[in-house]
Amino acid sequence: MNWIFEPIAAPAADYCLQAQQRQQQLTKPPGSLGVLEDCAARLAAMQRSPAPGIDRIHISVFAADHGIAAEGVSAFPQAVTAEMVKNFAAGGAAVNVLARHIGADFEVVDTGLLQPVALPNVIADRAGSGTANFVESPAMTAAQLEFALAAGRRAVARALSNGAQLFVGGEMGIANTTSASALAAACLGLPAVEITGAGTGLLPEQIGRKAAVIEAALQRHRPLLDTPFAILQTLGGFEIAALAGAYIAAAQQGLPVLVDGFISSVAALLAARLNLGCTAWFFFGHCSAEMGHGRVLQALQARPLLTMDMRLGEGSGAALAVPILQMACRLHNEMATFAEAGVSAG
Repeated sequence: MNWIFEPIAAPAADYCLQAQQRQQQLTKPPGSLGVLEDCAARLAAMQRSPAPGIDRIHISVFAADHGIAAEGVSAFPQAVTAEMVKNFAAGGAAVNVLARHIGADFEVVDTGLLQPVALPNVIADRAGSGTANFVESPAMTAAQLEFALAAGRRAVARALSNGAQLFVGGEMGIANTTSASALAAACLGLPAVEITGAGTGLLPEQIGRKAAVIEAALQRHRPLLDTPFAILQTLGGFEIAALAGAYIAAAQQGLPVLVDGFISSVAALLAARLNLGCTAWFFFGHCSAEMGHGRVLQALQARPLLTMDMRLGEGSGAALAVPILQMACRLHNEMATFAEAGVSAG
């Protein structure tokens, strides 16, 4: 577990400054490309390159089942988790379509389905057969949490072995918005009702029940919720822990991360609480329609690239935002300077 606390080097400030200076010389009014200029400068610093690029993208979707599903907090039955893993493996999910479009390497990782899925293109890296119902007991043991965090680290190692320049994490797990809402409420000190949304499409009265379930768990476990590890162990999911571990490991290896929606951002929040240095390596793909996402982004001081009213998960919103980072790099590298174009800078 000690690897979680290993130091994270900051992106190279000198390359960021060089990129910002180049932006001032390009044939446009200063600052007129807005966030794209900041993205290019940050990527230049992360890659230690005057010509940053995002050509090789790796997407890992982590899947797991949740004991809290027994409380009736999802609009879908728990069997959908394994069924969707099979869909990912067959290439039929939204994130598969987007991954193909952007030319990303794609993998799906079973971090804790109730029953393993016997498919050759599903990576089995299982912390257990689903978490416990965290209304009744902590969701996982300390050993399971350690394993799930390391599963994320192993995914980053696979990404780097394929030459990835950007890591995107996705998730699948029926009832995982309940886990994420509980984690966010515990981390931010908020009542459940202020952070709990529709998830898979609950009606208002069902959302109220979901919030009540979460609040009951928070009250029951309050004495345990004193460290990020304890919060994640008590209320988390194996796939959320794997995401948090992946984000930390990617930052430690100097690999930029594009964070997806609500659940992934909660994992990023936990990652930041475990090792604050990782946040310098994060981009945020979008602000989802899930109720609590804005509060989590605010806590992370994050500025998402898109707002598309999405709430699918899977890494889909992050995958959709990849071309923005790519275009930021192309503009930075390929636009002419005033001197090159013979245009007066005024």
